[in-house]
Amino acid sequence: MSDTIMLSRLALYAHHGVHAEEARMGQRFYVSLTCSLDLRPAGQSDDYRQTVCYASLAKLVHDIGTTRRFHIIEGLAEAIATSVLSGFPQVASVTVRVEKPEAPVPFILDGVVVEIRRSRDG
Repeated sequence: MSDTIMLSRLALYAHHGVHAEEARMGQRFYVSLTCSLDLRPAGQSDDYRQTVCYASLAKLVHDIGTTRRFHIIEGLAEAIATSVLSGFPQVASVTVRVEKPEAPVPFILDGVVVEIRRSRDG
């Protein structure tokens, strides 16, 4: 599938992490999605019902990221990917990128990023 819908760096304030202070204090995360699907029907018809609602994708990401707690961002990414594929049948595959800018590592870096790709065909 060569067509994509992308959500870029949706900001979340959440309490994910291994350490107790991460659970207590929380921190900012950024989630990006790249959904692969056939956009030809939507493009040809200019019909909103033929595509995936960007706001619905964003709400799904926000709800998972802020109502559930994950010890590692890999778990957050997996939960989002699973929910996108189960909730949006038009999406053939999804890439989920989770950024943790304030990861508690003893080095100077811009953050830690996990990126996973999941598809209907496994």
